[in-house]
Amino acid sequence: MADREAEWSALMRAANAGDGQAYAMLLNTLAPVLRGIIRNRARSLPPDLHEDILQETLMALHTKRHTWDDTAPLLPWIYAVTRYKVADMFRKGGKADLLPLDDFEDQLLADAPDITAAFDTAALIGRLDSRSAGIVRAIHLRGESHATVAQAHGLSEGAVRVALHRAMGRLSRLAGRGGAG
Repeated sequence: MADREAEWSALMRAANAGDGQAYAMLLNTLAPVLRGIIRNRARSLPPDLHEDILQETLMALHTKRHTWDDTAPLLPWIYAVTRYKVADMFRKGGKADLLPLDDFEDQLLADAPDITAAFDTAALIGRLDSRSAGIVRAIHLRGESHATVAQAHGLSEGAVRVALHRAMGRLSRLAGRGGAG
């Protein structure tokens, strides 16, 4: 179990940093395990709903993956999301909300993450000084609070806010010049 935790946590960290291959590997590894958990927890529901729960679980993990604290274990977070999705299906009375995907194709394509943007962002952040880069990563990529970042860097919250504002301005200028400067 510790190996699974370490492997999946590393894949999620890489995915959250923009590594599309790590994200695909994580989802492919997760799906069969989640399918078994869902089959076990939802055995009183018709088997065709198990795949619906799996898809809803994977979508929830995708849309909420930025909320995972990468210093905390990943498995309990994943299992909690799965449990809630099973419970949601029971609350619906075992009926899936089926909508034709064709009706949402444009929206789904528009919402698809641009993997290259993550690489561009990582490259731009890498051009900042180490303190500014660390503050941007902590607050905007990992979702840490200003107070937590201030404590980690030995700064006041106000100083962190100013440093973040300046770093974001620098990133904006760098991006506006196609990364030059």
